[in-house]
Amino acid sequence: MLLNRRVACAAGLVALTLGVAACGTSSSSTGAGRSAGEKATLTLYNAQHEDLMARMVADFTKSSGIEVNMRNGEDFELGNQLVQEGALSPADVFVTENSPAMTLVDSKGLFAKVDDATLAQVPKQFVPTDKGWVGFAARSTVFAYNPAHLKAADLPASIMDLAQPQWKGKVGISAAGADFQAIASAVLSLKGETATVAWLKGLKDNARLYQGNGAIMKAVNGGEIQSGVIYHYYWYKDQAESGANSNNVKLLYFGRQDAGAFLSVSGAGVIKSSKHQGEAQQLVRYLNGAAGQKVLADSAALEYPIGNGAPANKALKPMSELSPPAVDLATLNGPKVVELMQQAGLL
Repeated sequence: MLLNRRVACAAGLVALTLGVAACGTSSSSTGAGRSAGEKATLTLYNAQHEDLMARMVADFTKSSGIEVNMRNGEDFELGNQLVQEGALSPADVFVTENSPAMTLVDSKGLFAKVDDATLAQVPKQFVPTDKGWVGFAARSTVFAYNPAHLKAADLPASIMDLAQPQWKGKVGISAAGADFQAIASAVLSLKGETATVAWLKGLKDNARLYQGNGAIMKAVNGGEIQSGVIYHYYWYKDQAESGANSNNVKLLYFGRQDAGAFLSVSGAGVIKSSKHQGEAQQLVRYLNGAAGQKVLADSAALEYPIGNGAPANKALKPMSELSPPAVDLATLNGPKVVELMQQAGLL
């Protein structure tokens, strides 16, 4: 998947069918049109990285015998599609990169409650208060900067500082992307509407807009812009490949529970109208369980596994050192943030 794919209004869906021959017995009753013992085929609306989810789905199918039809799109593209389809949706499970699209679908009452055993596989911080969905991966917000153009003494103490006049023309953001909108949703949840509006207006004056985090990092690396707000794994993935777009970039982790230390959570939920509830719950349970978390950790995605006791890739800064703010995932209001960003002229 291209690194600059995270745009709120994305291209159409791409269908991908993954699976192996069925084996074993189903975890739910036989659905309409299926004979006893025949496995269901799940439809997964996937807004996570296609390559990562393809690996996870293939491993799930291998272990369970349950085939999965994966429809790929963007967070809000698929979230809005689910809202439009309502109870007529063919989807069984919805998976995202960021939390706000999950809260959108959840707010419409379209999720079934996640099984308690699945919720118990991750720390409480990765479970929204209404338990309509659950997290399975995380990515840290970071401030990427070029040390040849920005001295350490001049780095911001908080992501909120980027609205101050001294940052005019010095920072890049991907305002149209679901990633940045998730970060802005955290600012709204933590700081309130008044402070968020002021912050967004300051970014309108100060920031240069790019199409995707990868484009921001490349611009910082080349000296086109001094700094930018991205997720951590863009830098780590480029370093693991060649470093061509990141060798001149350093990362600042804000820490100290700052809004800029926000951990964005990739979520998974079972669609309430699914005719395959048992199998759908089984897929979600796999994603944040030991087997799924190992596939995630061993992949080239370089996102953080969040399952209890699941080790991250050793190249990453330990999650225990990130000191993110406490954010109730259920409060991340994507539609409101888009409205505020439009009012500020960022969209």
